[in-house]
Amino acid sequence: MFSGEYEYKIDSKGRVPIPPKLRSQFAGGIVLNRGIDNCIDVYTQATWQETVAKLQTTTMNEKSRRLNRILFANAFTTELDEQGRVMLPPTLRQHANIQDTLVIAGVNTRLEIWSKESWDAEQALMKEQAWQIFESMEPAK
Repeated sequence: MFSGEYEYKIDSKGRVPIPPKLRSQFAGGIVLNRGIDNCIDVYTQATWQETVAKLQTTTMNEKSRRLNRILFANAFTTELDEQGRVMLPPTLRQHANIQDTLVIAGVNTRLEIWSKESWDAEQALMKEQAWQIFESMEPAK
């Protein structure tokens, strides 16, 4: 499980360090993908393979074909370098509007990489809506 929030600056070559305490979980490789919420989703190889397996059992209707395009056309498989950094492809940086400072957030089974500005906006929205989110998750009495 991934948790925590980490702030970094992207270097001139488009690389960002993965937080040191999380690096060992990416020893088998790392998969970067376009996140739904203008961020970059980061998966371990094992978690990515679980996602692939689930999608292989779905019916091939219009929605599933589009989902496959969204996920696989934007997926980049890579490895961490010796310093524990990952290179963020330009198309994913553009999608997430990452130019300088970014935030890596642990989100259960994956990491999300956000521009600092987008993360701050998301944090404000989450703070505003937290009570509604928690209420909607409470079991009915």
